[in-house]
Amino acid sequence: MTLSLGGPRGLQRERPRERPGPGPTPEALLRALDLTVGRRIRGLLPGEYRAHDLGGGTELAQVRPYEPGDDVRRIDWNVTARSTIPHVRVHVPERALTAWLLLDVSPSMTFGTADRRKADVAEGVALAVGHLATQRGNRLGIVTFGGSRDQRVPPAAGRLGLLGLLHAARVDAVEEGTGATSPADALRIANAAAPRGGLVAVVSDFRGPRDWLRPLAALAARHHVIAVEIDDPREFELTDVGELTLIDAETGREVRVDTSSRRLRERYAAAAADERGSLAADLRRLGVDHIVLSTTGSWLRTLAGELRLRGIRS
Repeated sequence: MTLSLGGPRGLQRERPRERPGPGPTPEALLRALDLTVGRRIRGLLPGEYRAHDLGGGTELAQVRPYEPGDDVRRIDWNVTARSTIPHVRVHVPERALTAWLLLDVSPSMTFGTADRRKADVAEGVALAVGHLATQRGNRLGIVTFGGSRDQRVPPAAGRLGLLGLLHAARVDAVEEGTGATSPADALRIANAAAPRGGLVAVVSDFRGPRDWLRPLAALAARHHVIAVEIDDPREFELTDVGELTLIDAETGREVRVDTSSRRLRERYAAAAADERGSLAADLRRLGVDHIVLSTTGSWLRTLAGELRLRGIRS
C-alpha cells in the first residue's frame, strides 16, 4: 500500500500492511516543516514573552524610596539629590525565558489514520515551541519520554540541536510492546531543573494510567504548564469494517472485536468521550493549559490560535 504524506511526490513512503497510516516524516520534509513553522509562527504570534515580576533588567519600571534590604547599587543618585531622600531604581526583569519541552516518543505516537501520524504532529509542535522558546536569548531544554533511550538536553539558547534531537528521537526506533508510557519522570526532571516561573510544554497523547498527575500538580504549582494533547479521529469511533484485531502499541495486548455491532461502536464512542473528558477535567483542576490537536486538518493554525488566546507570544 502506498500512502502519501501530503508533501512532494518524491517524499512519499511505502507503508507495510502491519504498519498502516501516512508513515514517518522524512528528514528532508522535517527540515522543510521547520522553515514553514518558523515563518508562520512568527506571523501568527507577534509580540514577546515577558516575566510578571519586577526585578533586575535594563528597562526601568519605577523609582521608589529606598527600603532596608534594597541593593545599594540600585540607588538613583539624581533623584536622591533632588528629593534628599534615598531612592532606588527598579527594572523590568530580563525577557529571557527558560522553557522545557517534554516530548512523548512512545510507540502509541506512531498511530495515524488521517493526514499524518500523532508523532508527526508532535514533531511539528516541538518545532513551533522551539521557535518560540529560543528567540531573543531565551533558552530551551528538552526531555523525551517513552522511548528505548530517553534523552535530556539541558536548556540552551538557540535551536541548533533541535532538529538533530527530533531526528534522533524518532518514534519508529522504539520497539512495541515494551509497556505503558508515563511522563512522570520527565515531569520530575523539569520540576527539579527549571527555575521557578518558567514555561513547560508537555506534548503527548496522554494515553494510559494517570500516575503522572501528582508530579504534574507539583510542576504546575511552580511553572506555567501547557499540555498539548494529540489525538486521531479513529481513537474516538470505530468504523464498521467487520471483525478486527486491535493491538496496543505500548503493551502489545491484542483484542478481537466485531465492528459491525452498532451497540459496540456506540459503547466505544461513549467510553472514548468519557475518558478524554476526564483527562480534560484533571488538567483543568491542576490549572494546566490544555490544547487539543488532531492528526487531521491544520494543527499549526489551531496551535497558534490557542497560544494567542492564552497570551503565549514569540
